[in-house]
Amino acid sequence: MGYQTGLSGLSAASSDLDVIGNNIANANTVGFKSGAAQFADMYANSVATAVNNQVGIGTQLSEVQQQFSQGTITSTNQALDVAINGNGFFQMSDNGSLVYSRNGVFQLDKNGYITNAQGLQLMGYGATSSGVVNTAQTVPLQVPTTNIAPQPTTKIAATLNLNAQDGLMLGTPTVTAGKTNTGSLTTTGATITNTASGTNTDDYTVSFTGGNYTVTDNTLGTSTSGTYSAGTAISLGNGQTISFSGTPADGDSYAVAPAPIAFNQNSSTTYNYSTSTTVYDSLGGSQAVNMYFAKTSAGTWDVYAGTSSSTAQLVGTATFNTSGTLTGTTNADGSATSTPYAFNFTIPNTDGSSTPQPLTLNIAGTTQYGGKDGVNSLQPDGYAAGTLTSFTIGTDGTLTGNYSNQQTASLGQIALANFANQNGLVNLGNNEFQQTQASGVAQISVPGATNHGTLQGGAVENSNVDLTSELVNLITAQRNYQANAQTIKTQQTVDQTLINL
Repeated sequence: MGYQTGLSGLSAASSDLDVIGNNIANANTVGFKSGAAQFADMYANSVATAVNNQVGIGTQLSEVQQQFSQGTITSTNQALDVAINGNGFFQMSDNGSLVYSRNGVFQLDKNGYITNAQGLQLMGYGATSSGVVNTAQTVPLQVPTTNIAPQPTTKIAATLNLNAQDGLMLGTPTVTAGKTNTGSLTTTGATITNTASGTNTDDYTVSFTGGNYTVTDNTLGTSTSGTYSAGTAISLGNGQTISFSGTPADGDSYAVAPAPIAFNQNSSTTYNYSTSTTVYDSLGGSQAVNMYFAKTSAGTWDVYAGTSSSTAQLVGTATFNTSGTLTGTTNADGSATSTPYAFNFTIPNTDGSSTPQPLTLNIAGTTQYGGKDGVNSLQPDGYAAGTLTSFTIGTDGTLTGNYSNQQTASLGQIALANFANQNGLVNLGNNEFQQTQASGVAQISVPGATNHGTLQGGAVENSNVDLTSELVNLITAQRNYQANAQTIKTQQTVDQTLINL
């Protein structure tokens, strides 16, 4: 036993206390990884020394091993706080020099770059203006402050229910006397008592022979007869009647034809149902497009569309079967629509954007059931220009911007670096590490890739220091220091004994 052995022990115990003290001091440091002092014994090297007679001459600090175990993750609700769950480091640029860190507390600088407290820029994969991420190389991530460009509306997808019991948009039928009429019969007009009746669209001929009349439904090819009585209503069909006064002559006849109500977007009596949606032009300007539906016969609806400031136009007709299912659509000229259930039309723009603006109204899935008219879904595409209001970070590191026009876009993607030997990294302080030959080259990839952890936005990774264990280690290191001091004291006593001989 000698002074050198005791002194080496004191030095080692002191180093151990330094490492433990550093761990305790950083118990609340975000992303901190605790260290552990590792020691090695020392022997005097002599070829002549017999192996069995070797006596150690003390200990030495071989390394401070960094413990890269996972720290607990705490939610902070701060948009730019990011925690790594698993392997990996954030890659940071220090004026072009790359360092690595587990501290995910970031903020924006005046130029929109994502930086840490020391001003180092977070590296990742940049995104184009259209939101496409370029993974060719890492660049400093920057949050753009420009507006997102508008997208003009081209399609309106509408799913509705049109009430099968709605009345037809027909007025009082027209009554036309035959050219050969010679009697004194005059009509008091035709009346419709059941506006929802499909027979209102039929054409009729009322002819007289002697004191009898015959009603022929020219649409269905059926006829009925009866005895004529002046002033008594004659039934034409289900709910539709006509009355005459005077005495008819043999061979007198009258034609009764339906009279559609002329559509007027300013009069709700000319259509059964209307709805509206907002569309956007190429400059992001908005205006309302109104859609009108007028029932013209059982299972047949005329469809009109236009803006509030222009005249709505007939865009086509929708046809339903007896089960209430949409079976076909035709254009205003009666031809089948080029795309099933889709009407093409245009609207004018006056703000300098492209005009007229072509639109497609797709009503696929629309039904005609008994019940209220209403919209089940109304989804126009397109949007106005928008400003960035907030952003979120996904588990794969994608930085997603949320804009005032309810749109989202990828702003970039955080990259993670991993190393074959993490303990080969040099600790620079400030929770920063630097690559060395011992650590190996940084393996850059997206979060969630092979051997790379995932990210959690709005959270941070706490220090992985276990205070309970460190306090126990502190007591142990203190005892080691005291024990090594005792070896020096013992050696001193031995020396004093020799001196006193």
